[in-house]
Amino acid sequence: MVAAPRFTSEQDPADWCAVIAIFFLALLWWRLGIPSQIYFDEVHYINAARHQNQGLRFNPEHPVLGKTIIAAAIRWLGDTPLNWRIPSAISGAIGLYALGRLVWFVTGRRLVTLAAMFLVATDFAWFVQSRIAMLDMFMAMFGMIGLWLAASAVRLPGQARWRLALAGVAMGLSLGAKWSVAPLLIVPGLVFLGWKLRDCGLRGLYLRAGGPVPGITVIEAGVWLGLVPLVVYWLTFWPAFHWAKDPVNPWDPIGWHAYMLQLQDSVTKPHPYRSYWYQWVGNWRAIWFLYQPVDGAQRGILLVGNPFTMLAGLAALAWCLWAGWRGRIEAWVFAGLYAVQIAFWALSSKPVQFYYHYLLPGTFLMVCLALALEALWHRTDRWRWLAAGALALSLGMFIHFYPILSAAKLCCGRPSFEEWMWLRSWR
Repeated sequence: MVAAPRFTSEQDPADWCAVIAIFFLALLWWRLGIPSQIYFDEVHYINAARHQNQGLRFNPEHPVLGKTIIAAAIRWLGDTPLNWRIPSAISGAIGLYALGRLVWFVTGRRLVTLAAMFLVATDFAWFVQSRIAMLDMFMAMFGMIGLWLAASAVRLPGQARWRLALAGVAMGLSLGAKWSVAPLLIVPGLVFLGWKLRDCGLRGLYLRAGGPVPGITVIEAGVWLGLVPLVVYWLTFWPAFHWAKDPVNPWDPIGWHAYMLQLQDSVTKPHPYRSYWYQWVGNWRAIWFLYQPVDGAQRGILLVGNPFTMLAGLAALAWCLWAGWRGRIEAWVFAGLYAVQIAFWALSSKPVQFYYHYLLPGTFLMVCLALALEALWHRTDRWRWLAAGALALSLGMFIHFYPILSAAKLCCGRPSFEEWMWLRSWR
C-alpha cells in the first residue's frame, strides 16, 4: 500500500478522484457509437488502424502508438463505431484521474484537486476529444500519467526510483501517440536539473544530496526522464518496423523522422477550420466535427471551449502569476505548464493548426482556475458563494451545450445549431 504523502495534513482524495473519473466514463459511454459512421479526422486514424491490422503502411506522418491502440480495439472487439471510440473514452477517464493525481501531488490540496477535475471534465474539449477516434486523448492520458509519477516521486522519495522510471515510460508512450506533448516532457528533467543546481551549485551535477529527490543524481534522472522516454518512444514504432511494404528502418530514426517532418510541413492547403493560438486563448474559433442528418436525426458535434471557464481561466492565470510571486509555487507550476505548451504553438512552424491543439494548454488553464477558486473559498465566508457559483456555472454551460457536444438529436424548424452560436466565428 502506498504511503500517504507527507507534504500535507489533508487526506488524499484518491477515492473521490476515481469516482469522478468513473462518472465521466459513464457519461462518455452514453451514445458513444453515434454517429454510426466515420466523422471528421477519424477518417485518417481508423483507416490507418485498418491498414495496420493488414501490415500495410498508412498515415506515416504521425507516430504509430495511437493507431496501434485503435487497431487493437478493432481486432479484438470488432470494426464498429463504438469499438473505434472505446480506447479514447477509456483514455479520457484515466487521463482525468491522472490529472487529479498530478494536481494532488503538486498542491496537496483536496479542494483544488477535485475542482480541477470537475473543471476539466466540463471544459468541453476533454469531453469531445474523449469521444472521437483521434490521437489526442492517448497523448493526453500518457502525458498526465508521466507528470503525475514525476511529481509523486518528489513527494514520496522512498519510492522515487521506480516512479521516475515509470514516468519515463509513460512520457515515451505519450510522445509515441502524438508529438504535441513534446514541450511538456522536457519540463520534469529541466526542473530536476535546476533544483539540483540551486541546492548544490555545479557540484549538483554529480552529488546525490540536494535536489527534488535526495539520492538521485542528475545522471540517473537523465536516464529515467531523458533516455527511457526516447527508447520507449522509438519502440512504439514496432508495428511500422514490420510493414509488409516499405517498413521503417529501426536503425535509422533520424531519416524516418526527417521524412515525417517533411510530410507534416507539406500540408499547406488552407482549411476552413484553420486557426491560430491567440484565437484559442480567446475561445472565438470553434470546429464543427459533425453537423448533418445521421442515425435518423439532425446531429452535431462542436469543439469549442466552455464559454465561461475558458475566459475565467485567463483571469485565474494572471492570479497564479501573482500568487506564485507571493510564495504559492504550485500556482507557478501550472501557469508555467500552460505557458510552455501555448508558447510551443505560438512559435511552431506547423503551417495548419486547429483548436484541438489547445487541449493540453486548456487543461492546465482549468487547474489555474481551480487554484484561484480555492483561494476565494478560503478568503472569507462571503466569497465562498463566488467560488461555488463558478463551479455551478461551468456545469450549467456544459449541460446547455451538451446536445452539440455529444451528437444528441437536435430540434427541427430553424437551423438547429443557432441557439449555441454565441459568436459568429463559431459557425
